[in-house]
Amino acid sequence: MVQASQRTGFSGPALIRLLARLTDVDVSDSSQSLSHRLSQWLDWTDAVALSTALKGNPPAVASGARANGHAEENECARVRTALANAIAGDSAFAAGRRRGAAQARPQGAPVDAAVDYAVFRQRYLSMQQTMETAIGNLRGRLRGVLAAGTPGMARLAAVDAVMERALSERERSLLAAVPVLLAGHFARLREAGQDTLTVAQASGDTGAATPGAWLDVFRKDMQSVLLAELDVRFQPVDGLLAALRTR
Repeated sequence: MVQASQRTGFSGPALIRLLARLTDVDVSDSSQSLSHRLSQWLDWTDAVALSTALKGNPPAVASGARANGHAEENECARVRTALANAIAGDSAFAAGRRRGAAQARPQGAPVDAAVDYAVFRQRYLSMQQTMETAIGNLRGRLRGVLAAGTPGMARLAAVDAVMERALSERERSLLAAVPVLLAGHFARLREAGQDTLTVAQASGDTGAATPGAWLDVFRKDMQSVLLAELDVRFQPVDGLLAALRTR
């Protein structure tokens, strides 16, 4: 079987550490500060908008626009749980259903004969779109609540809006690379699984390998990556919620 990478020196987010373990990509901690990296990601129009948001005086909002903080906490929890459940319950990751379909194949047909990574890639991209839409709506809702608070809270909401506009395209581009990286993991697992099965059949030890077992491993790995990505995507929401709790 394919041996997972043993890189242990990297201390980044769980998503990056997981991808480093599953792929052949070498990842190390950046030597650049966050402020330096942001200066590379923001163009001059973004910088002007950010400066305006930081220095400007947010418009006053009527107190009637204030929302119940507990309601926002509950809504964030509901959305996060719904997304996690959607990932866990997606049929593309259900190994039991795959086995059921495999049992219906003619005797001697390879369990993974019709498996195409394109199916998994499409499901991953679809789930990314679902997360982006749901979390984007949630983030906008929280900004609305903060904007109805103190001037400091309103300024934070304005800054977050600028940062979302400035970085959303870069975030989308970077995260779109995740299913591309997983394609290599899929291919390596598949090759190793087929090699193991071939050796077992040649030796007559049919119990030494389970046809399609590699695919169950891949499904679980892809599910884990999606859940780790969900955590990364939720970080801005968690930050806004933390600010909301201090109102």
